[in-house]
Amino acid sequence: MSAPDADRAFARVALVLVSHSRELAAGTVELAGQMAPGVLLIAVGGTPDGQLGTDFDGIERAFGQATQDGRSAVVLMDLGSAVLTAESVLDLADEDLAARVRLADAPFVEGAVAAAVTAHGGADLDAVLAAAEGAGRMYDGDRPSAAHDASAPPTDDGVVRETRTLLNPMGLHARPAAVISRMLAAYDAKVTVNGVSAASVLALMKLGATQGTELRIEGEGPQAAEAVRVFTTEVERGFGEI
Repeated sequence: MSAPDADRAFARVALVLVSHSRELAAGTVELAGQMAPGVLLIAVGGTPDGQLGTDFDGIERAFGQATQDGRSAVVLMDLGSAVLTAESVLDLADEDLAARVRLADAPFVEGAVAAAVTAHGGADLDAVLAAAEGAGRMYDGDRPSAAHDASAPPTDDGVVRETRTLLNPMGLHARPAAVISRMLAAYDAKVTVNGVSAASVLALMKLGATQGTELRIEGEGPQAAEAVRVFTTEVERGFGEI
């Protein structure tokens, strides 16, 4: 089990990642941590002797560490027996801890990324849980198109609209998607890019936007102009990759 850094200040919601594999748990923590460095991420993988399986005592310790300093925690699990073990730990927990821990019905890796970025933005327990579980619905239905009709006439509806060309060679991949989602969390605005929420890392990545793609950016809300300006500035600088 990975140990938290006692010298760091973390977001108010932590994540516990429970896997049958020590390597899978640690790797998912590493991936999510790259996108949300301000979130406490605890990996609980395998049995105490390093074999594939689950560790009741390790999960129990992780729940305690995750909820220190007044934090809440969202727990993601990879397979059914990991779910059962986590549920057993929670059933035996005291009332205070149980009230601050939620088990997510979510895909392990995608849910961890979505939840971590949401937690990094300062969201509460319910919002982080919803982000994790929403990741499981991201791949239902058809893939959205990165294309759009740039010739649509503007309307006087209070929506801030900008169009930019994606410049960075790797396109709108995980790192820039996480960067922009974290930035936008600070604004009282709803921003979409080619019809999907710019607050969702997975939604942005699902666009499959590559270098040269035209991005239609729209913002609504009290701080829409500022939020859209932040987005367009990042696009123009290639998200620091050019």
